[in-house]
Amino acid sequence: MFAVLYNTFIIIMCAVVYTDDKLAMVVVAAVALAADIILLALCWMRKLPTSTVSRGAVPYILWLMVTIHVLCYTGLNYELHHHASDSVGWQAFFSFSTFLTLPLNLVPLLLLSALSSGIHILVLGLTVAQGDDHVEGPTLVRQLLANLMLYLCAATVGVMSFYMADTKYRTAFLEARQSLEVKLTLEDQSTQQEELLLSILPKHIADEMLQGMKNQANQSEVQQQQQFNTMYMYRHEHVSILFADIVGFTQLSSTCSAQELVKLLNELFARFDKLAERHHQLRIKILGDCYYCICGLPDFREDHAACSIMMGLSMVEAISYVREKTKTDVDMRVGVHTGTVLGGVLGQKRWQFDVWSTDVTVANKMESGGIPGRVHISQSTMESLRGEFALEPGNGGERCEYLLEKGIDTYLVRVPVQKVKEVNGATLPNRRSNQLINTTVANGNSASPQNTSEERSRIAEEQHVNRRLQRELLERETKQIMKDHKINPISLRFVDVKLEEHYSSEKEKRSGAAFCCCAIVLFFITAMEVFIDPLLVVNYVTLVIGEFLLLILTVCSLAAIFPRMFSRRLVSFSMWIDRTRWARNTWAMAAIFVLTMAVIADMLSCVPPTLPRFLNTSALSLMPPNECVENPKHYSFMAVMSLIATAMLVQVSHLIKLGLMVLVVTATGAVNIYSWRHIYDQYDMLLYASYRYSTVPSKYLMTLMVIVMLICFYIFSRHLERQSRKLFLWKIAVNDQKERVFEMRRWNEALVANMLPEHVAKHFLGAKKRDEELYSQSYDEIGVMFASIPNFSDFYTEEGINNGGIECLRILNEIISDFDSLLDRDEFRCITKIKTIGSTYMAASGLTPESNTNGYSSRKPEEQSFMERWQHLADLADFALAMKVTLNNLNKQSFNNFMLRIGINKGAVLAGVIGARKPHYDIWGNTVNVASRMESTGVMGNIQVVENCYVILKEYGFRFVRRGPIYVKGKGELLTYFMKGKDKPGSKTCGPLATALPHQVVVFS
Repeated sequence: MFAVLYNTFIIIMCAVVYTDDKLAMVVVAAVALAADIILLALCWMRKLPTSTVSRGAVPYILWLMVTIHVLCYTGLNYELHHHASDSVGWQAFFSFSTFLTLPLNLVPLLLLSALSSGIHILVLGLTVAQGDDHVEGPTLVRQLLANLMLYLCAATVGVMSFYMADTKYRTAFLEARQSLEVKLTLEDQSTQQEELLLSILPKHIADEMLQGMKNQANQSEVQQQQQFNTMYMYRHEHVSILFADIVGFTQLSSTCSAQELVKLLNELFARFDKLAERHHQLRIKILGDCYYCICGLPDFREDHAACSIMMGLSMVEAISYVREKTKTDVDMRVGVHTGTVLGGVLGQKRWQFDVWSTDVTVANKMESGGIPGRVHISQSTMESLRGEFALEPGNGGERCEYLLEKGIDTYLVRVPVQKVKEVNGATLPNRRSNQLINTTVANGNSASPQNTSEERSRIAEEQHVNRRLQRELLERETKQIMKDHKINPISLRFVDVKLEEHYSSEKEKRSGAAFCCCAIVLFFITAMEVFIDPLLVVNYVTLVIGEFLLLILTVCSLAAIFPRMFSRRLVSFSMWIDRTRWARNTWAMAAIFVLTMAVIADMLSCVPPTLPRFLNTSALSLMPPNECVENPKHYSFMAVMSLIATAMLVQVSHLIKLGLMVLVVTATGAVNIYSWRHIYDQYDMLLYASYRYSTVPSKYLMTLMVIVMLICFYIFSRHLERQSRKLFLWKIAVNDQKERVFEMRRWNEALVANMLPEHVAKHFLGAKKRDEELYSQSYDEIGVMFASIPNFSDFYTEEGINNGGIECLRILNEIISDFDSLLDRDEFRCITKIKTIGSTYMAASGLTPESNTNGYSSRKPEEQSFMERWQHLADLADFALAMKVTLNNLNKQSFNNFMLRIGINKGAVLAGVIGARKPHYDIWGNTVNVASRMESTGVMGNIQVVENCYVILKEYGFRFVRRGPIYVKGKGELLTYFMKGKDKPGSKTCGPLATALPHQVVVFS
């Protein structure tokens, strides 16, 4: 674009006063103009060669073309009359423009600039020295040195412009890369969280819960306005429910440790999860050794019954391998029933998808009334089949009283062994291995990969980031981001006031360097003037005063960048200038005004001589020498340097720059055309003699040259501001993307934290796990509680008045939600909700770091006092009493008579997650089994504990009534106690003291 304007200027100047000797110049300029236009069009349409070599050669071709343009203009336009100032202004202009526009590194740019400037000085020196004007040697040397000062000024400011632009774009690139890395990290974490979330909850439930959490965050009063807590529950018809139980699990568990047992369950249930995915099943829950899933939920499938039967057959085949390896009599008992379910989540913590309905109960009974190694199906499931399987009577009523009472006909699936293997495909690809699955046991940590694999992973990740970054940067170039935000076509300001304020408040760290350019320009133009006229005192005065004023402006601008080097007041003042648009513009105008006034003062200090009435060459030769009169063009070149300094300003609108450049050009033009008209007339007479009538007068030529350069610099300033605003919008867009991803991650984290304990969730989100990898952690002193509502089953009905049972579940949701809200109290932060099983609430204490026990404390267990070690168990007992109070309050509000039956035990457990693909957090061990028996053998309205719990809890002020020995399956007779209440609060190490609960009066039935 600059070359186009330059050649246009040459053609116009030749055409204004055309003579035959200018034909060669016009032809050369026209050819160059055509070449420039063609190249500009190719760049505009992005039609340049795409090869690396071709694209690398384009900047050098452009430089060569411009250099030839300037040399041709110098040689042809001044063919008869050469002067040391010929085309110097254009050479300085293009030297500076080289640093602005050519996409090269700094060293090639410096070499090109030095080469073009050196060639121009050499050509001028030779042509002027060999000319007919007989210029004295010292005078020519001083003129050439003055040219050199201009070129050095252009190169120095060009290097600073390159540094500022390069730093700006590198910073933008690094910000883009860092933002992309953060974005990719957040996306990866968000993907992990989403996968973990969707492995536990169906997508439609997860989406609705996520939206509900967002709505509650946006409207904090929503929950207060609602009569009930939000319940996510849907009715699904025509689904098949499968229950599968491991027969002989008790025998199997007695032959191995708890850790080995969990490992075995993890291996087996991970296999079941893969089978469920293959047979289109949705795993609902794992209850100890029981696995149940559903087909036809959430998306309906016509073959749901057949898929469930195939799942059952595959599970039977899978357990046969366990039987072979463990040498135990284990088998699978599978029951399938088809009907309607209510699917969703209850409560506010530890969300787990579950299903409720009478048909779910029937499916459970189909399993308990089945036969080991066979798939037991109901009449409704059989009616949903299309003859895919051979069946035989199941006679389930003979083995299950519930099936007999309901009059449900049952069937057993009869499939040849070969058929099972065919439909199962590669069910057991590793039958010859020593393990079911190559499983890694991790006590809170996963096995670390080899260094080589880590290195390969790091390199692959780096390559992925680079490819993604390159793609996004290319998309940025092609995407018209400015069209997405309305801007004023003249001022380029954003129509959005807030966006414009944000843009104008952006800190530009290179503003101090821009003010330094003004001081540098003033220094070099003064050096140029010294070589032209060393005896002119005004040059030195303007240098001192101008540099002093510019130094003040520069220091005030740099104070915000280097705050430690300046006083606080100056730093505050500098930051205020950067943040305030009008102050910033005023500071920029002050710098250019000082520079311009220094230039004008120097020009006006050159007093033109009194000219004779009749000008002729002989009269001029008799006049005394005057350096500024003999070199007036050099003073116009100072305006070129002032325009360069104006173009260097940052954080200033292109319109402000235009105004400042118009000030420079107007002042220079006024001096050239009016104040210096006699000087230029004398210069033309001295240089051109009679030929002056065949060329444009120098006073107009210099003024038009400065005007053309003003147009070039304004086009560049406008382009620079568009690029700056585009970079700003890109930065905003990247930040918006990061915010969206971060927000999604935050909500996913909130959901995941509601399904897994925090330390367990971190394990699964920290790195990618294998599907069968096991997480487990042993604890020695844990409290376990089961709390059920036995009479809720009498309350639950699926009549139309209850909306098919949904309204009954809404009451259960309120109960569980109120229990969950107790966990938010500070005194219960040591308690972890494990899960809900129907209307049974399971919780444990001592699993979290807040308990300060089980290895979480900095002190060893033997160093802790008795009261410190078991404080979490006392908190669990307090929680059980608080649950009774909460349920009584809800009974009063809902006019119901629900009662809790609670069992508590303490001891060692193994906590862990089965499967990484569909993680299920639970705790296992004899302690859990006894706690469950304490609940199932208890009495409604009471809290039953074993003797070792009684011994501990009585020290915390809890009151008990001895119940006596009771029979517990698998344990024989155990001495148990009923906990009645609490006389006084015990000392707390886990939290503040809890309020003593009222005395609970219990009537035994």
